[in-house]
Amino acid sequence: MRVGIVGPCGAGKTTLAAGLSRCGYEARVIAQEHSYVPDMWRRLTNPDVLIFLQASWAVCRARRNLNWTEAEWQEQQRRLSHARQHADCYLDTDSLTIEEVRQRVLAFLEGLGCSGTCKELPCPRPAPDARLSHPSEGGK
Repeated sequence: MRVGIVGPCGAGKTTLAAGLSRCGYEARVIAQEHSYVPDMWRRLTNPDVLIFLQASWAVCRARRNLNWTEAEWQEQQRRLSHARQHADCYLDTDSLTIEEVRQRVLAFLEGLGCSGTCKELPCPRPAPDARLSHPSEGGK
């Protein structure tokens, strides 16, 4: 199963991809935040499941020691809007540890009936009610 991971710089995409890969998932970081093409995430990988990791401007700056303005973070948010709308799992990572992020995403994937070690057909796209805390449904 192909898992795509998007989010702003410093949200934890690379760390999560490594953790999912160790569990047998084909996880790929998609640098959508740097693209002007709204659906570049789909064109690059067309993932079976799209994970959106969110982090606030302050947390992103602290995690990556970034020297950027809030306007630059807002621009990344704008570039991520299409992916955010189509994400199957949305997770705010501000107050979570690396392991908590990994465990929540693994639980979400397992809730879809998918495991990293299964090699059969990709899992079907989740139903809208299967989404994890999606912002359009009042979550973070």
